[in-house]
Amino acid sequence: MNLLKVLATVSSMTFLSRILGFVRDFVIARIFGAGLMTDAFFVAFKLPNLLRRLFAEGAFSQAFVPILGEYKNRLGDGEAKRLVDHVASLLLLILLVVTLLGMVGAPLLVYISAPGFTNEPDKFALTVELTRITFPYILFMSLVALAGGVLNTWNRFAVPAFTPVLLNLSFIAMALFAAPWFTRPVLALGWAVFLGGALQLAFQIPGLKRIGMLPRFSPDWRDAGVRRVLKLMAPAVLGVSVSQVSLLINTIFASFLVTGSVSWLYYADRLMEFPSGMLGAALGTILLPSLAKYHAGEKFDEYSRLLDWGLRLTLLLAAPAALALAIIAVPLIATLFHHGAFTANDVFMTRDALCAYSVGLLGLILVKVLAPGFYARQNVRTPVKIGVLTLCVTQALNLTLIGPFRHAGLALSISLAACLNAGLLYHILRRQGIYTPQPGWGSFFIKLAAALAVMGVALWFASGNSGNPGQWLEWSIETRLWRLALLVGCGTGVYFATLWLLGFRLRDFQRRTAE
Repeated sequence: MNLLKVLATVSSMTFLSRILGFVRDFVIARIFGAGLMTDAFFVAFKLPNLLRRLFAEGAFSQAFVPILGEYKNRLGDGEAKRLVDHVASLLLLILLVVTLLGMVGAPLLVYISAPGFTNEPDKFALTVELTRITFPYILFMSLVALAGGVLNTWNRFAVPAFTPVLLNLSFIAMALFAAPWFTRPVLALGWAVFLGGALQLAFQIPGLKRIGMLPRFSPDWRDAGVRRVLKLMAPAVLGVSVSQVSLLINTIFASFLVTGSVSWLYYADRLMEFPSGMLGAALGTILLPSLAKYHAGEKFDEYSRLLDWGLRLTLLLAAPAALALAIIAVPLIATLFHHGAFTANDVFMTRDALCAYSVGLLGLILVKVLAPGFYARQNVRTPVKIGVLTLCVTQALNLTLIGPFRHAGLALSISLAACLNAGLLYHILRRQGIYTPQPGWGSFFIKLAAALAVMGVALWFASGNSGNPGQWLEWSIETRLWRLALLVGCGTGVYFATLWLLGFRLRDFQRRTAE
């Protein structure tokens, strides 16, 4: 199977999810704006969402997929199925306990994650209620992550990639049609999270049936494979999810800033997730199973070449995305969010956060490509050490930057720390001989820099930054939409046309998955 084709499939599904995500945020911004209700919901949703990324898509996936790949390659499908049964059963039991504890302890969780809300009792109480509604999301999504890991190991990438679409559809439907029926309309968003999680889990079941890997309830703490997964999971929490822990701590800082700060950071982060999900999450998803198989088969040269392929593709696609987000921040935010209760001030405050986040986009995506280079080898210690250091640096930067830059300083701290994280991962992969760059990196960098310069100049003038970017706030939604589409098309066309003229060809980036 062609990896480039797989990446296109996964990215296209992610693209659909992200487009619906923007529709969802457009609807939320138009109906609820950026204020008390949205601050309460975003804090409440951040808690289970953080746990999802920490344990489900983070530590659990990175620990489970390499071991499952090893079982499949060395022991066969029968032993792999037994491992899936045992892991799924124990995961379900653990998640039930965690979910119940989270719902009961919601006031304490909100107090820890947003202590500034205690000064506003109504805001605090609403956040607690929303937290109790949304907390079962961690149960659903952890099981979804397990199902997705199994399907990806069997090279069935499309179903897990499409699954997030269902959450966005749930949000849109509940916000548009159910919100008016609630005494506090924002509660509809909480129930959208619950419904979206349940739908995503149900969607995975037919795919597992087709490959004969639908788990049956069979808990066994003594299983050697289960113990290996748990052993890798415990330290991997910090190593994989440092950026998410930083986001939670940033919420604590932001809760002490002016009302709206949490929401501005959220909307900027949503825009960042578009390229991060389309490329970073997609690449991490398809790289990990193949890297694990190469490691299990002791094909170390192929292991290094696959990492090299991932790094080049990341730079080729993530660097222009980061530059474009910074240059066309106002057109993007004005078009997507400047409607209804979302004011002009909200646009510029969100722009400041987005520009700060764009500094670290390349680093954030590189971490998702480089970290699997360790986890596929079942090495969790190294990323954990780097993760702890990065977390400490992030908080030091928060204290330094929040004064002069307010909420944008919190975004910038995450960006700079992500670059440090990626740099350290890369350095150690090179030092340990796990990754050796292939020939041609010098000319690759020169051509990439030239294409970025041409695209940057084109976007700067086309977006109105040389004149009055504020005009985007005055145009109608129809005008903003077609002008933004033209702007994105212009930047994309100029960039790839320049790369083509400089000698880049699609066939140069083709690779096959490990079988």
